[in-house]
Amino acid sequence: MEFFDRPLTSEKVRDLWHQYGDYLKLTIDIENEWIVVGSGLHADAEKLLLDKGSNQDNIWGGGVNLKNRQIDTTAVLNLRPRMNNDNLEILDQKRRKKFIKITKKLFKNYGLK
Repeated sequence: MEFFDRPLTSEKVRDLWHQYGDYLKLTIDIENEWIVVGSGLHADAEKLLLDKGSNQDNIWGGGVNLKNRQIDTTAVLNLRPRMNNDNLEILDQKRRKKFIKITKKLFKNYGLK
């Protein structure tokens, strides 16, 4: 897994594709705009973000399909009943939009939808 806090180059995205395959798991701190790509489990990436100083309430999971350039906001990590998120999907529109915006920003050299 790899940590990023700035846009990825097209070359880096290709490297990630070769290393992790067509689908990249993403774990994002939606306040600090930090992203971890390629973890086996979103929870592994969550730990890395927590170690860097993230607040757990700001860490959400999803992924990106590099073949069709689609972003999803689904992960077991997102099950948070105490935050009214009793689903794998990020239900809160504000949080979901932030997740998508950060993903597009950091993958801007790849042209995500």
